Amino acid sequence: MARIKRGTTASKRRKKILKAAKGYRWRRKSNYRAAKEAVIKAGKYAYRDRKAKKRSFRRLWILRLNNALRMHGIKYSEFIKILKDKKVILDRKVLSQLAIENPEMFKMFIEKMK
Repeated sequence: MARIKRGTTASKRRKKILKAAKGYRWRRKSNYRAAKEAVIKAGKYAYRDRKAKKRSFRRLWILRLNNALRMHGIKYSEFIKILKDKKVILDRKVLSQLAIENPEMFKMFIEKMK
């Protein structure tokens, strides 16, 4: 019978994990056991934070928008109510970008909405 050389699958698996752990510090980059744990944990954090990113950006847009509106004497909640009543479909991201990048256009927009 022919001799079977083993371990190709296992070494591929280990190599894949160590490649994913490239750039980590200390033992986590070179030791398979530590690297496996670190890669799994990193994956969990990445998954969780992809969801959290959306929440944190929305908070940022609202904060910026509120700040810009207060300079014109309107509260954020009142402004959103006005937009809903007039059926204006602009999201908070677009409004906050408008407030930051184009303040005079934003002022005209507010005056039109009042």
